[in-house]
Amino acid sequence: MLEDSWAQVQSLLGQGSAIADVGSLQMTLRTIVVYLASLIIVRLASRRFLSQASAFDAIVAIMLGSIMSRGINGSAALLPTVVAGAVLVGLHWLFAALAWHTSWFGTLVKGRRLLLIRDGKVQEGSMRKASITSEDLAEALRTQAGHTDPARFEAAWMERSGKISVKPYPHEPHVVEVAVQSGVQTVRIEL
Repeated sequence: MLEDSWAQVQSLLGQGSAIADVGSLQMTLRTIVVYLASLIIVRLASRRFLSQASAFDAIVAIMLGSIMSRGINGSAALLPTVVAGAVLVGLHWLFAALAWHTSWFGTLVKGRRLLLIRDGKVQEGSMRKASITSEDLAEALRTQAGHTDPARFEAAWMERSGKISVKPYPHEPHVVEVAVQSGVQTVRIEL
C-alpha cells in the first residue's frame, strides 16, 4: 500500500519521465514542492539570507536557486535535489559558525574591510583594490553625510558586504558674531 502511494506521488510529479514529457500539472506540483522545501531549508538555515548579504551569502543564494531549479524542470530527481539544497545550506551554516568562532576563517571566506579614507585623505591603493571610483565614493559620502569632500571625514571603509560606511570628523560649532548696530549690540550665533 505504501509502495502504491509512493508510485502515485511519483507519477503526479512526473518522476522518471523524460523532461519533454512532463506536463503543466506535474511542473506546477514540482514547483510547489521545491518552493516549500526551499522555504523550510532557508528558514532553518540563517536570517542572513534575509538581511544585507555579503558575497559569502549571495553565492549560496545563487547556487541554491540553481540546484532547486533542477528539481522543478526535471533535469534532476526531486528528492536528491532537495537533499543537495539542504546540504549546501548546511555547509553555509557550518562555514558561518566557523567564521564566527575564528577570525582567520571569517576573513578567508568573507574577506576584510578596506580603508578608503584615513584622516581626510583618500587611500588610492584601497580604492583600486576595491574597484571603487572617486564618483562611487562621492556618492556614498553624499548619501550618508550630505557632502562629498573627503577632507571632512575621519575615515571611510568598504565593508565586507560591499557597502561603504563613513565616519565624519566630530562636528565643531562654527561661531559667527553679527553686529546689529555698530557699538550697540552684538549677537553671537553658533552654527
